[in-house]
Amino acid sequence: MTTLALTGGTGFVGGRLIGLALAAGHRIRALTRRPQNAREGVTWVPGSLSTPDALEELATGADALIHVAGVVNARDRDGFMRGNAAGTQAMLDAAARAEVARFVHVSSLAAREPGLSDYGWSKAGAERAVTDSDRAWTIVRPPAIYGPGDMEMRDIFRLARYGLALLPPPGRMSLIEVGDLARLLLTLATHDPGRVILEVDDGAERGWTHGDFARAVGDAVGRRVLPLPLPRAILSLASRGDALLRGEKAKLTSDRVSYFCHPDWCIDPEKRPDPTLWRPEVPTPEGLARTAAWYRAQGLL
Repeated sequence: MTTLALTGGTGFVGGRLIGLALAAGHRIRALTRRPQNAREGVTWVPGSLSTPDALEELATGADALIHVAGVVNARDRDGFMRGNAAGTQAMLDAAARAEVARFVHVSSLAAREPGLSDYGWSKAGAERAVTDSDRAWTIVRPPAIYGPGDMEMRDIFRLARYGLALLPPPGRMSLIEVGDLARLLLTLATHDPGRVILEVDDGAERGWTHGDFARAVGDAVGRRVLPLPLPRAILSLASRGDALLRGEKAKLTSDRVSYFCHPDWCIDPEKRPDPTLWRPEVPTPEGLARTAAWYRAQGLL
């Protein structure tokens, strides 16, 4: 039986990872900022990435540490830095103090283009902290993550019900279903492929065009969708409106506009994991249909 330390366990990816780890017979030590219900096999450790004592408590006794937590929205560059680069360094320091050798880090494709957005800049900084460390590290760069439980793509599904898809300028993207990603992270916690940066997706060659993805979401909700690519200027204006309407809960931020308008967010096939270690199991059309069904069951469509 393996003991895994986990950040981000109360989130979308981390929650799925905990379920898979428990089903596989592992014990979990998970960081949390808020009280959680007791769960067999899980030890909740109160604290955050800015509380070193809690991080050391989290790491103590673990066989491997999976760092999922990060910031996807922040007011400014400093907020991204604290939540991603500094938070990762704090977790690495805790792993070193607790003598946890195995460190699996969840990054983002955005780290490849740090000049595009504060988010990408902060994730690149987090990667540098990992690669400069003496841990037995592996970095995973997921593309867009979707699946039951996700709230980031809900607006895309809701708009598709009306036959519309408001898109960034034409480009391509990769996708991965949350269960496939969680399964990889669990595999990496117990199988070390070496100090490598992996990029993972659904296996689709050359990814998806924005339009094809929009039509696939339409199929998932049972509607024919008209993809409408929008110029960057319009998206920037829309981000201001979203900020006025939803404040800090806005999904379309100016930082995300910079990220979304990049034309190529497909993974590098050369960085895919060895298929003997992991391969995706969820075809994207099937995964999108399951996601739409979850939204309906929760009354979110």
